[in-house]
Amino acid sequence: MKNLSKKLLLFIVIITSSCLKKNEDKTTDDSRYQPKEFVELKHPKWSKNATIYEANIRQFTPEGTFKAFESHLPRIKAMGIDIIWLMPINPIGVEKRKGTLGSEYSVKDYYGINPEFGTKEDFKHLVDKIHSMGMHVIVDWVANHSAWDNQLAKDHPDWYTKTEEGNFQPTPWYDWDDVIDFDYDKPGIRKYMTEALVYWVKDFNIDGYRCDTAGFIPTDFWDNAREEMDAVKPVFMLAEWEARDLHKKAFDMTYSWTFFDKMTAVTRDKKNLGGLVEYMAHDVSTFPRDGYRMLFTDNHDMNSWNHNMDYNFGEGLKASMVLCGTVNGMPLVYGGQEAGLNHSLKFFDKDLIDWSTMPYEGLFKKLFDLKHKNHALWNGKEGGVMVRIFSDKMDQVISFSRTKDNDKVINITNYSDKPVTVKLNSKYQKGSYTELFTNQIILLQGDDVLTLKPWQYLVLVK
Repeated sequence: MKNLSKKLLLFIVIITSSCLKKNEDKTTDDSRYQPKEFVELKHPKWSKNATIYEANIRQFTPEGTFKAFESHLPRIKAMGIDIIWLMPINPIGVEKRKGTLGSEYSVKDYYGINPEFGTKEDFKHLVDKIHSMGMHVIVDWVANHSAWDNQLAKDHPDWYTKTEEGNFQPTPWYDWDDVIDFDYDKPGIRKYMTEALVYWVKDFNIDGYRCDTAGFIPTDFWDNAREEMDAVKPVFMLAEWEARDLHKKAFDMTYSWTFFDKMTAVTRDKKNLGGLVEYMAHDVSTFPRDGYRMLFTDNHDMNSWNHNMDYNFGEGLKASMVLCGTVNGMPLVYGGQEAGLNHSLKFFDKDLIDWSTMPYEGLFKKLFDLKHKNHALWNGKEGGVMVRIFSDKMDQVISFSRTKDNDKVINITNYSDKPVTVKLNSKYQKGSYTELFTNQIILLQGDDVLTLKPWQYLVLVK
């Protein structure tokens, strides 16, 4: 009798487990509960391990032309750059112009070339030259506003927002007096701007755009514009904005001003690492896995702050550059940064970059060579997730690893102005590594103790 009861109980357990498993299988098959990738767009294949370089044609050479800029291309290529972002190339408005030359972000003609830089033939030659060297080119695009004397203001005044008095206005709440604000509630401006974006892709073979103040314009406009451009060729889109929604269908990459702010909070403002660690935690847990973030220690919008790298980063500048080259994201080199540019370039007048020395060119080359070769540092879901390495000096040392396929990179940085002896909880990173900048062989055995100078960084490669 006891044996019969045991058999009956076993039978009931088996039947119950089977039913639960069937229900579980049904749940698993239900599409409502399947994880879905946030990013729906397809990145151009060539962007998976790309770096980016911002070029201000006006300030790059004494001539300030496309032709003169071409002489710098071999050096830029050798440094490890893949994408060249050209600041706006369109003619600049004269009415209410700022300075002697005006702002490149005050566009008089979306289908024209700024004669200051050359002709359409010169531009086409530059694009072809960049492509022949295995690089790609994106153009700065100003869709939010135009110059006062753009012909659209006369032909289609209804495409612009107005003051309460019915007059043209700069973007509300901003003091951009040399431009007037478009109204994207009007289908006409959407169609015109999309066709202009397609024109430069189709007729000049550019590879995409960096879109100025992208978040001021409805996301659904960008979603459609991306689709129309992709119908011509796969494009790469960079938004001057910092928001998740733009990554879904429109933009490959957005800015990370937050990362810049968190680094300068430590280097310039002498705060602790808390904010920087929080940024990296959020990047891992909340940012779309296949979204790209642009990381930088300098770019042209620092003109509104203090763009002096030494002021913002001091002795922590190189450590910050190395962070930008190893954390999740795409590193930017702002044109002139490799030459140690130490002041804000004038925005509305001529201000030639001094190329006499190149103090940071070698550092960038080392980092970018590694990014190209080591899958752990690739962009988006092609790269490795940042995994924190804990230590007994969390208030001074940033340490993390990234692994993809058989590749691994570890960054250990004393992100402080004081020397430190740190004990790493490195039991999951055991192995032999080569340090990127010294070629020293470093063996991690778990609970490793390292002594680091102020701002010293180690990049361990496997």
